[in-house]
Formats: sequence, C-alpha cells, structure tokens
Amino acid sequence: MRHQTTSNLLMIRPTNFGFNEETAENNSFQTRAKVLTPEEIKIRAQKEFDEMVEKLRANNINVIVVEDTAEPIKPDAVFPNNWITFHEDGTIMTYPMYSAKRRLERRDDVIEQIRNDFTVSNTYRLENYEQVNQFLEGTGSMILDRVNKIVYACTSPRTNENLLDIFCEKLGFEKAVFQSVDANGDDIYHTNVMMALGENFVVIGLDTIKDEAQKNMLLEFFNKTNKEVIAISFEQILAFAGNMLQVRNENGDTFLVMSQQAFESLNDVQLKKIEAFTNILYCDIEAIETLGGGSARCMIAEVFLPEK
Repeated sequence: MRHQTTSNLLMIRPTNFGFNEETAENNSFQTRAKVLTPEEIKIRAQKEFDEMVEKLRANNINVIVVEDTAEPIKPDAVFPNNWITFHEDGTIMTYPMYSAKRRLERRDDVIEQIRNDFTVSNTYRLENYEQVNQFLEGTGSMILDRVNKIVYACTSPRTNENLLDIFCEKLGFEKAVFQSVDANGDDIYHTNVMMALGENFVVIGLDTIKDEAQKNMLLEFFNKTNKEVIAISFEQILAFAGNMLQVRNENGDTFLVMSQQAFESLNDVQLKKIEAFTNILYCDIEAIETLGGGSARCMIAEVFLPEK
C-alpha cells in the first residue's frame, strides 16, 4: 500500500545561510536583508531551524538532522528537497539545479547516512542535464501524489518537461503539466509555492493558472482522486501559504507543516477546511523565508524508503 505522508523527514541544518544572487534571478519571493549582517543572518536561520525541528520532534515526528558543511559555502543548503527525493520502492533520485551554487548541495555522504537506516534499491542521477541547461528541482518543481502516481508541475526555467517525462518513466508516474504565473504575469518558479497536496485535500492558487483547459484538467484530477480543493489568493501565495507539507507522526496522526506567516495569512474558512482533515503545525521561519525565498515545505525532504 502506497502512502502520501511519512514520519521520516530529512532536514539540513544551515551553516552559511544567506541571500543567493543566482536564485534571485527568477525567485521573486527572495528579499535582500537591509539591516542584518551576514553573521546575524546565519545565527537567526539556525535558531529558526532548531526551533522548527524541536516542534516537529515534540509531536513525535522523526527528523533526521544533517549539519551543512562549512566548505564550500552553500547559502541554500537548508532546502534539501530540491536536490533529492526518496521513494517507497527503494529509489533515490537526485536532480539538476538551476543555480551553480546550489549544485554544491548534493552530498554523497548524506545519501550514505540515509542508507545506514533505510533500504535503497535504485539510484537515478539526473544532474548531467545541467550541461544542457535542463533543470528539475525535486519536490520544488514537482508535487507528487504518491498514492495515485501523479506528478503535478508548473513549467518554468527550473522545471523542464523533458526531465519530467524521464521522472515519470523511471517511477511510473503520470504527469499533469500546466503554466502558473504570479500577479505580474511572470512564471512562478516552483510548483510548491502555489500548491500543496495532502491525503484528502489540495491547497492551490487557482488564480495563477490562466489557461482554462489546464485549470479544468487539474480540477478533474483532484475530483478523480478525491481531493478537496482549498483555493488561496496571490497575496496568500506571497505569504507562502502554498508552501506547506503534510507529514505523519509515529502514532499515525497527520500535521500540515507551514510557516507562521502562512498560517496568519489564512482566513477562518480555509483554516476550518484544513483542520477538518489534519492538524496544523506552524513555525516562525521569517529570515529563512525572506532571504531564501522558500518556506517550510522546502526545508523538508521526506524519506519514504523502507526502514531496515
């Protein structure tokens, strides 16, 4: 039986967190810090990270914390979901990254650490496609319906459809591809900032999808797979209300993990809909969100591999 949620989460504790000029080219969610020094930014990011891990563990969720290495400097190491995914059939897949700085985040020692406790049967590496400027940034680019084997993806410079086809072929998924734009009409850089998929629901910025045929295709998929649609606005997307992840604890209880900013952006109707399906767990990660342009979902790589 396939599962949509897991209680095993990989998180990378940041050592040199900061503003990445390369990713800022097409990540409109990033903002440069005007007040904090680089050292203050690092300390603040580590504090936010540690408090988030503590909150997850307090709810009986297993968090595997790996320290970022001091060298080479990797300002976005706190977002491991972009370079690796772990699957129930024992597959690990690693991905080609748009930013050259981010390519340094791929670490074989992290994979070896995971191998110590989990069974790995296949490893697929797609990073060679960086040489031809084709990118697919893990579960930033792709929202996986793991139970129904559907991958949802909005195309952007970071999400190449050819690589989506390779992913689908290797892992037996069907693709649902669409275009998603922000309030200025620019491509949304990652699918996981406008959409979060739970066991019984989907949080999605439907207004970002201008093509009615694409929107109807998605709604048909959601209807067919029994997902209640919880729509969010452009403003809520900017508050990272699309960047959430449902996880499970060791007792089988589920939680929708999000940032405090995302939580505060939701209205009572949306919160009641979510709480009908799952618990809400939110964390204050303001510095990580502002400078990194990613939020709670980006900080978590789910480990679905079979445990040894």
